[in-house]
Amino acid sequence: MLISELVNIDFPMTPQKKLKPSFKFWIEYGGKPALGEGGAEILESIEKEKSISKAARKLGMSYRYVWNYLDRIERVIGEPIVERHRGGKSGGGSTTLNETGRDLLAEYTRLKEKLSVKNQE
Repeated sequence: MLISELVNIDFPMTPQKKLKPSFKFWIEYGGKPALGEGGAEILESIEKEKSISKAARKLGMSYRYVWNYLDRIERVIGEPIVERHRGGKSGGGSTTLNETGRDLLAEYTRLKEKLSVKNQE
């Protein structure tokens, strides 16, 4: 079933079917946005790279932007989502998702897959 069928949308003026319904979604906590597509990409990249700076570089974002994004998510849900390990004098620290971060990302991914399947049916 297509999303357009779910919400009973018809596009009669588009015989070539150039228009199609589209949507974005995010997970909210206490009525505030906690995680959307961009945040999920950040979490996935941090989990893969084990570093905020490497994840930011890979995504074409600044370190500060990613750090602030993580901070915003943590403030919204009220608990940390990453484990930060400081390096020595020459740096070399690492960052990984903690259980809460992994669960949040898994829930987002599960919902995304479910909605994607519904949109393709």
